[in-house]
Amino acid sequence: MTLTGTVTPDRPLIVVALPEEAAHLDTAHPVLLTGVGKVNAALAVSRVLAAGVRPREIVNLGTAGALRPGLAGVHEISRVVQHDFDTATIRAVTGRTFGEALELPGAGPVLATGDVFVSDPALRAALAEHAALVDMEGYAVAAAAAAYGVPLRMIKQVSDEADGEAVTGWAESVDACARILAAWLNEWQHRADPR
Repeated sequence: MTLTGTVTPDRPLIVVALPEEAAHLDTAHPVLLTGVGKVNAALAVSRVLAAGVRPREIVNLGTAGALRPGLAGVHEISRVVQHDFDTATIRAVTGRTFGEALELPGAGPVLATGDVFVSDPALRAALAEHAALVDMEGYAVAAAAAAYGVPLRMIKQVSDEADGEAVTGWAESVDACARILAAWLNEWQHRADPR
């Protein structure tokens, strides 16, 4: 976990998993690098929010694999689910619900989050029945933000097809994706504060 800048209640906190995804950010807002996976993301965001000063909102930027053919570009996520957490079985065993889907204000696709880099075509096909994109941190960021009552905007850039070529696809495209995410953030900042 690395936090650059100071969290204040009048500014957003930008949350990104990896330095490669944040490589081209040019912002006065604080930036939190969480590390990979749900545990790292949940811990990093929770630590910052528990420190006392909460941001106006969180903007989560990152890459995601496409679970359906032809899906590309930048997307604002509307709903995030965990693909590696068996909510139904846990409910059957305990009588309580854990890990339910989280609704976000975006109008875009559903994001599936799990602690596996999806590159298996069979897993991709199974996940595509319930989501359009897949990542490794989104759900954890959303859960931490919700726990602390901080609004969240989640922006994902498609980096690969979440198939047998995903590992090389991500490595080859992450710099271009980082540039696109930085451009999105610059435009969003300008719309939010046109000074």
